[in-house]
Amino acid sequence: MNRPVIGITCYVEPARFTVWEQPAALLPYTYVEHVARAGGQPVILPPAGEPAGLTGRLDGLIVAGGGDIDPARYGERPHERTGYVRDFRDDAELGLMRAALDARLPFLGICRGLQVLNVALGGTLHQHLPDVVGHDGHSPAPGTFGHLPVRPVAGTLTSKIIGPHEAAHYHHQAVDRLAGGLAAGAFADDGTIEAVELPDHPFTIAVQWHPEAGSDSSLFEALVTAAR
Repeated sequence: MNRPVIGITCYVEPARFTVWEQPAALLPYTYVEHVARAGGQPVILPPAGEPAGLTGRLDGLIVAGGGDIDPARYGERPHERTGYVRDFRDDAELGLMRAALDARLPFLGICRGLQVLNVALGGTLHQHLPDVVGHDGHSPAPGTFGHLPVRPVAGTLTSKIIGPHEAAHYHHQAVDRLAGGLAAGAFADDGTIEAVELPDHPFTIAVQWHPEAGSDSSLFEALVTAAR
């Protein structure tokens, strides 16, 4: 059986592997494992060349986690805690996101991927979430996931795929002004928007937490099913 081709965006960061230390296009392998387990064929998309031109060759798209989007993209000055901005990745992923929406390509955004979707459609971000919610539970320490409950909104696509559960969080930014056309699909107990979706699109959903860090492949299975 042919597997739907699922493109996954990736980081470009300094990395160590075997005897080498140099810039690398990289992605946590758990993304790849979840897509393959769900029946898709994962293909990693680096932010180089013209990835927006690939939408006709893909059956689905995941925009993965990563550093912060340049606040200038949504008309704000950078907060002192905004970091790991990569302009070349912003360019590539915002262009790819808009092309995917135009092509009505099934889409799953994860963490940064939710923020890319919101900014691409004209929304804004809280640049440092602890300033808003008064705690650091969404990103408790470098390299450490926070585990907080998320509660889907009844009747949404999100609620049809997952139920209330404790999810792995690692984000210090989140949606501030929700872009026009997007609907909130889930919330944290502190009011943070934790999922968004595009009701007028066949399958566009994005979550602020990290499903690739857990064992539940429901979101990946839903994407692959839509991609078929």
